[in-house]
Order: sequence, then structure tokens, then C-alpha cells
Amino acid sequence: MANRSDIVASLIKGLCVIEAFTPEHPRMSITDMSKVTGFDRATARRLLLSLHEAGYADYDGKFFTLTARVLRLGMGALSAMPLPQIVQPWLDQLSEQVGQSTSVSILDGSEIVYLARAAQRRVMSINLMPGSRLPAHCTSMGRVLLAALPSDQAQALVESADLTPRTRFSLTTPTEIMARVKAARGDGYAVIDQEVEIGLRSIAVPLFSAQGPAVAAINIGVSAAQVEAQDLVPRFLEPLQKVQEGMRRIRLPIQGY
Repeated sequence: MANRSDIVASLIKGLCVIEAFTPEHPRMSITDMSKVTGFDRATARRLLLSLHEAGYADYDGKFFTLTARVLRLGMGALSAMPLPQIVQPWLDQLSEQVGQSTSVSILDGSEIVYLARAAQRRVMSINLMPGSRLPAHCTSMGRVLLAALPSDQAQALVESADLTPRTRFSLTTPTEIMARVKAARGDGYAVIDQEVEIGLRSIAVPLFSAQGPAVAAINIGVSAAQVEAQDLVPRFLEPLQKVQEGMRRIRLPIQGY
């Protein structure tokens, strides 16, 4: 474990400032940043101006916004991870086989992070790509990954998540969501019917490491106008399970690394 003298506190604070920019807060003043991070105004100002100087933020004299340069941080990490490289050929083949979009993600707290994707057509209003995040509790990949955790750990993540409904079909109580997580644990797959976005249905299964634990999830996403919810399992579960079994024989890195 590192000594306190080895820790660069300003680096940690700078990363916190970068993480504070979200779809809900894409542009922030110094006062805004101070409120979101809890840093005093002077600290928030120095950190924001430092990011601006390094090219990671734009500044119009009042508001700061992140620049595309920030993508280098995330994309560099993703490109260095072997799991995306391993799964991409499988995703491409599966997508061609079923004629639908396929994705792989890992669990990060109460969210899933997309690692790889093969898109046949756009079925969501947002443009999903490696690094995109969605709530775990209302996504098929999120539910199979929650199902792979000990029940008490999954429960804690669900209870800590923002359960604000995304559509009229969204489940909004931990009890309801955990019932679906429990079902996914028993079934070995999860189906989502327009809970994350109207018009989107999906089915997912976990991907396992050579040591046994689930390290990621793979899904097939379809348009609700094209595929009925009751047809997801008979049409797509077997192709997903074939990929799952094929990748089980590969030494997948634990936790996606």
C-alpha cells in the first residue's frame, strides 16, 4: 500500500473535476464545480484553469466544457484492455448472424460500461460506443452482471442507484429490480423490454473467465417494432449461448483487464 507521501492529491482532485462533467452538467462555472465537487472556489478555479491550459477544457470566460482531448484518457485505457480485442470478432460474427446489434460491457459500480459493439442498425436515440455508460439495474447486461454478484452486494448497488424511471416500463423499486436480478441468476440470461428506452428490447448472457466468475456480459439489442418480447428467447438465446460457450474456452481476463 502506498504511503501518504506517495499520493499526488492534486492529480486526484483534477480527475474528480473531469468526472464531474456529465450529460446533466456539460458546462460549469467555477461556482458550479465548487458545489458539485465540494472543493473551495480557489481550488476549483486552479484545477479548471489547469485543464484549460492542458487542452482538456474550453473556457469562454465564465463556463468550462470538456474538449475531445479528454477522450484520449478513456480510449487509451480501453484500447489497452485485452477484453475488447478478444470479444470484437465474436461480436462482429454474432451481429452478422442474427442481423442485430450486439455489445459487450462490464460492471462499474451501479453502471455498465460498454467495451465493444457491433451495430447493424441504430436502435437507441443515443449513440452507444466503447466507454458509454448506462444504469445497470434497467439494462439486460447490467442485470446479468448484478446476478453474478453475491445477493447482498447486488442489493446494495441497486439501492444506491438512481432509480428514476427512464420510460413508463421502468421498474423503480429495489424489490422489483432484485426480483428480476434473482430470475436472471436462475435463468442464466436477462430480457429487457423498453425499460431503458422506448422501442428497445434486449437479451443478455454473462461471459465467464477461465477461473469461473462472470467478467462481462454480451447482449443483442432489437427494435421493438421488429421483434416481440416473447420472441427474444427463442430467437436469440441460443446464438448468445454459443458465443458464451466459445468464449468460456478462452482465458478471458478477470474483471475485463
